[in-house]
Amino acid sequence: MTRKQNALQRFVLRIAMMRPVTSFFAGKIHHIDSNILMLTKGKYTLSEFFGWPVIQITTVGAKTGRPYTLPLVGLIDGEEIGLIASSFGLQHNPGWYYNLKAHPECTVKYNGRTAEYIAREAVGEEYEKYWQLAVSYYKGYDLYKIRAAHRRIPVMILISAK
Repeated sequence: MTRKQNALQRFVLRIAMMRPVTSFFAGKIHHIDSNILMLTKGKYTLSEFFGWPVIQITTVGAKTGRPYTLPLVGLIDGEEIGLIASSFGLQHNPGWYYNLKAHPECTVKYNGRTAEYIAREAVGEEYEKYWQLAVSYYKGYDLYKIRAAHRRIPVMILISAK
């Protein structure tokens, strides 16, 4: 499922793809979205303004064993959710990726519903399918792939645990 962005969203996303803008927001967007979620009682995020579907995921820390909740762009595909571990094209994969690798069980809140999921890493055609879906939402993912050429950007698939 792809989502059509309006002219303002397309304009803002072009600016967001610029390296200085990406670098600025890389470590901040999750905190900004978390605060907006808290202020709006879980209804809105800045990322949704860009036309991205946002989930709240709770993972268990790979090293700490403690729960961590953060908003992420979720690529909704029927019962499955794809997550792109781009980390904005930075040096390393994001922490949530390592959390899901160590503890694949997670909780997702989306559209007011909460459910349990199991994560696994996508490979082959499935990887390409979710990568193309991500790019249809935000062309910046292709730039992240270039910036992160030293690593393969993982795609995680969340499957309902029911």
